[in-house]
Amino acid sequence: MVKLNQANLQTIKDEGRVSSIPTYDRASLKPSIVHFGVGSFHRAHQARYLDELLNTGETDFAIAGMGIMPHDQKMRDVLQEQDYLYTLISRDSEGNEDVRVIGSIVDYIWTPEDPVAAVEYLAQEAIKIVSLTVTEGGYNFNQVTHEYDLTTPAVVEDLKDPEHPRTVFGLVVAALKLRRERGIPPFTVMSCDNIQANGELAAKMFTAHARELDPELAGWIEQNVFFPNSMVDRITPATTDEDRSYVATHLGIEDGWPVVTEDFIQWVLEDRFVDGRPSYEKVGVQVVDNVEPYEKLKLRMLNSSHQGLCYFGYLAGYHYVHDAVNNPLIQELLLRYMREEAMPTLDELPDTDVEQYAQTLIERFTNEAVKDTVPRLCAESSDRIPKWLMPVVLDNLKDGGKVALSAAIVASWARYAEAKDEQGEPIDIVDNAKEKVLVAAQAQLGDDELAFLRDRDFFGDVVNDERFTAPYLETLRSLHEVGSIKTLEKILGK
Repeated sequence: MVKLNQANLQTIKDEGRVSSIPTYDRASLKPSIVHFGVGSFHRAHQARYLDELLNTGETDFAIAGMGIMPHDQKMRDVLQEQDYLYTLISRDSEGNEDVRVIGSIVDYIWTPEDPVAAVEYLAQEAIKIVSLTVTEGGYNFNQVTHEYDLTTPAVVEDLKDPEHPRTVFGLVVAALKLRRERGIPPFTVMSCDNIQANGELAAKMFTAHARELDPELAGWIEQNVFFPNSMVDRITPATTDEDRSYVATHLGIEDGWPVVTEDFIQWVLEDRFVDGRPSYEKVGVQVVDNVEPYEKLKLRMLNSSHQGLCYFGYLAGYHYVHDAVNNPLIQELLLRYMREEAMPTLDELPDTDVEQYAQTLIERFTNEAVKDTVPRLCAESSDRIPKWLMPVVLDNLKDGGKVALSAAIVASWARYAEAKDEQGEPIDIVDNAKEKVLVAAQAQLGDDELAFLRDRDFFGDVVNDERFTAPYLETLRSLHEVGSIKTLEKILGK
């Protein structure tokens, strides 16, 4: 077996273990992008696009990872040991795979070790872009008011001691402050998370943090720092020991953190940068003036469909996404949701066949090679349902559209959140708002069947609208009485 590192790269390529390796001189690369959230998705998506661009000979940009969470230290250590290289395996539904070594990440800073040094790193003039994949819950905002949450303990600490920041907000704002004081142009903050208008939201959150420290600094950020919107798409499960074993056994490569993903990839990016950017369009990124129609398509079709399949799928006993969506009932639920409730709320996209997009989603969901898991899609529901599905509901209620299937999906979350499956086995609820979700789900088992819907942070005022509550209650009662499969049969008129 060959250890993955820079010294062994050519051997790995010469022996045919992978289809491609970096062809550029990695030793000459200087970090110009700092990325927060170096997980599997970032490494399958933005880092992969940049690697492809570097292979064309454009070498002005490279990535330094920056981690703020305790578990990020392990990622730093693993990547550092293998010169920040990793194996990326892309698999299609026919079982074909493309295997390449990605080299666009060249450094990694774990900020708790030395937050002052981390701020200085960000303040370097060489850093042109700070990018983010910190998950939907990482933006620290109230899901109804969309205002920055100043009560979050880590934020409170950062505001008390801004010289030693712990959060991405504290780190970025401190670095921008230094750059302003030193006469260095600001960097662009590029959000790549699954949130509609992610750039606008990021701008609001970072500026709000700055305003608490220094209103004048906040004004400077509003005037000088750009926050482009983006839409990203590639289904990428977390790396498993099985993935590591596969790379070792079938490829003969020792890689502590490979990435396995689907063959589909998409990135739509607003062309709004302060001080230059990579020529992403050369490698297939759709660089556009307005991202909103594309992101709405993805969030309301793909992401909401993920929630549509995961709770029913979990309750029906499925572990893998492809198994769940191969059930004709779940597949029909998703297609009908997309056609009847999501599609009517979309903006016009002249270059996109939306029906074909829906069919492609089903093909992607049934890609057995990806091995995406139902529990992964069930995680962090309180961050996902309010941002992805509830906008569809609110638009349809406003315009007199259909909401019955969306209500059924929310009811399936409510049933799942009771933390016991249909066999009485415990469900491990993974959610930033776990306690609140569990309390509401238990309350609905008593006298208040609508208890779960009463949280305005998640659902706004839909608890007062019978157009939503009627199908919601019908589904919830059915899930309790006859279970998920028979409930789907009733919903779909089988």
